[in-house]
Amino acid sequence: MKRGLLLFAHGARDPRWALPFEDIARRVRAADPSVAVALSYLEFMTPGLVDAGAALVAQGCGRVEVLPLFLGAGGHVRKDLPILMEQLRGAHPAVAWVLRPAIGEDDAVVEAMAQCALRPHDAATP
Repeated sequence: MKRGLLLFAHGARDPRWALPFEDIARRVRAADPSVAVALSYLEFMTPGLVDAGAALVAQGCGRVEVLPLFLGAGGHVRKDLPILMEQLRGAHPAVAWVLRPAIGEDDAVVEAMAQCALRPHDAATP
């Protein structure tokens, strides 16, 4: 069974906002080419979660892990995302849809952010 990873970010009106998330998707694909990776957004940008999930199903994924690229489980993760997950499950009942915790709740991510915060920063560098 082919594994899919559906990265889910908020979205923004400014297309530059998506650059770090696109970089994450590229790095995941490079690290494990056997995993089908799709990047999706809640609002303002496309594809949305349901469309990106359908694209992974079309690639033959029988199991898709949905990873919210949010620092915490706020309203979007607790309220909006479960509705979208039910839409995916309803549209593709043969697929195992697995919702992972928000990435910001992962200890390795918190530690990486703490280490980044401790690094000296040159004020002249943006």
